[in-house]
Amino acid sequence: MKMKKWIVFITGLIVALSLVAAITGCGEEETKPEERTELILATTTSTQDSGLLDEWVPMFEEENPYVVKVIAVGSGAAMEMGRNGECDVMLVHSPAAEEELVEEGYAVDRNAVMHNDFIIVGPASNPANIADDMEAKDAFAAISTSQSKFISRADESGTHTKELNVWKAAGISPEGAWYVESGKGMGDTLRIASEEGAYTLSDRGTYLSMKDELELEILSEGDPILFNNYHVMNVNPEKWPDVNHEGAKAFNQFCVSPQAQEFLDEFGVEEYGQPLFYPDAL
Repeated sequence: MKMKKWIVFITGLIVALSLVAAITGCGEEETKPEERTELILATTTSTQDSGLLDEWVPMFEEENPYVVKVIAVGSGAAMEMGRNGECDVMLVHSPAAEEELVEEGYAVDRNAVMHNDFIIVGPASNPANIADDMEAKDAFAAISTSQSKFISRADESGTHTKELNVWKAAGISPEGAWYVESGKGMGDTLRIASEEGAYTLSDRGTYLSMKDELELEILSEGDPILFNNYHVMNVNPEKWPDVNHEGAKAFNQFCVSPQAQEFLDEFGVEEYGQPLFYPDAL
């Protein structure tokens, strides 16, 4: 009799332990971290320096099974990465070069995302006497004529391409000790211009996000030639089969989604009194 009770006890204990193990196992399975695939985003320094990607990337990762590796360089370098299959998706602002990349078959699904504008900034002393109603080409001509120091990014970025377009419109090939090539991104170039008391061309978003640490003022703005628009596009998997095309499609769709576009309407307003970027896909 005692033996039967002992067997029943042992059997019950085994069943109980099995149930606990099963329940614990289920819990472990439910809380197991989601496996994430790396997604390489090649983009401009302006989207990074402005703080936009600090907000957008977590928003995207929260809803998608990817971890985004951001490589912030000039638009030219970002598109060269796409041409070489070294990234999955590009967010850039150099329209003519973007169209060329699509025509050559290296990029697909190019979509308008957002815009802001370029501005000419410089020291409050304004040695070139730039007037706020000057066209951009006339402001550049004044800088050249006065031999006032100008800091160029000189990195084949979208900003550098726009700068060269303005010099071309002014009929000037800039050269000499007054024209300094930084070879750096937008944030670093603004810091150099501030330290040197020099002029430079900047996208508005990066300038506003850094304004408090710079000794630079907006001296020329509003010229249509200074319009600055951004597009997202995927690396063509037919050219590079190993790219993360599904992840690229997901990020591309996120950039033009109501969630991301509505966020742009408010991004920067509280701090700077205006959005740093304006949505183009709403």
